[in-house]
Amino acid sequence: MKLAFVGKGGSGKTTMASLFARRAAGLGHAVMAIDADINQHLAAALGLDPDEAAIDPVLGERLGDVKEYLRGTNPLIPSAELMLKTTPPGPGSRLLTVGESNPVYDEVFRDVEGIRFAATGGFVDDDLGVACYHSKVGAVELMLNHMIDREDEFVVVDMVAGAEAFASGMFTRFDQTFLVCEPTLRSVGVYRQYAGYAADYDVDIAVIGNKIDDADDVDFLREHVGEALLGWCSRSRYIKAAERGRIGPIDELEEDNLAVLDAARERAVAAGKDWEKFTRQAHEFHRRAAESWGNDRAGIDLADQIVPDYILGEHLLRAQTV
Repeated sequence: MKLAFVGKGGSGKTTMASLFARRAAGLGHAVMAIDADINQHLAAALGLDPDEAAIDPVLGERLGDVKEYLRGTNPLIPSAELMLKTTPPGPGSRLLTVGESNPVYDEVFRDVEGIRFAATGGFVDDDLGVACYHSKVGAVELMLNHMIDREDEFVVVDMVAGAEAFASGMFTRFDQTFLVCEPTLRSVGVYRQYAGYAADYDVDIAVIGNKIDDADDVDFLREHVGEALLGWCSRSRYIKAAERGRIGPIDELEEDNLAVLDAARERAVAAGKDWEKFTRQAHEFHRRAAESWGNDRAGIDLADQIVPDYILGEHLLRAQTV
């Protein structure tokens, strides 16, 4: 399952993403976690030493390598230069799985307590004034487009804060989106923005309340997000200690807060995967990107890379092994 954690800056989405990933891994699930936020904190939240958290290399610096690997022998993509971040796979493309070994994973991912982790990398001085952050996450979008994951596996992506997460078609690459929401007007305002965008693209959003002190906080969230409220995390000594660098075993998290993580996992699994929708939306956003800027740069119609009946799903993996 591909899962996005989104929300207002400071809402606790990175903390919630790390707790979810650690809980799922602790229960024996295969887990991949990717930090796609401009503020790179997921590594430390997962338990990496702060000095190690500045990972090098990072995905944002390896877009060319990712393109070269994923295009494989697809005859519609004769060179990596003709791949956009939206380019969907077709016959001959390399498909990814969560647990495999490949040159891209081997270079940019590392193991953190059983979680396969990578970061896009944040802005550096050379980017200021000349680069858009969405160029950093292009490798992530391509990998999600080419990934065949199962319902008992979790790809957890900590997204950029606020409505910026909807600035590219990447927001449709997830089976479930969890919006972490504080009991404040600003935080529920971000939820309303997300809900408005998501409704047009059949994106399933579940709200996880955070920093809840009392019943009034819960009532506030229920009033503003309604049935989207999946559950809530109360103020936590465990989380406070973790934010100060003392990360204990995940099963030491308060029982009620563990239950929220389990409810989120169960919600995602129950919803299942819709490979036809995933593929359809990949094709839609690739056409948009091709028409708006890709074709002019490439000098050809990149929408011709779309193979309409090439629907992603586990059947493609089975076909490769025959």
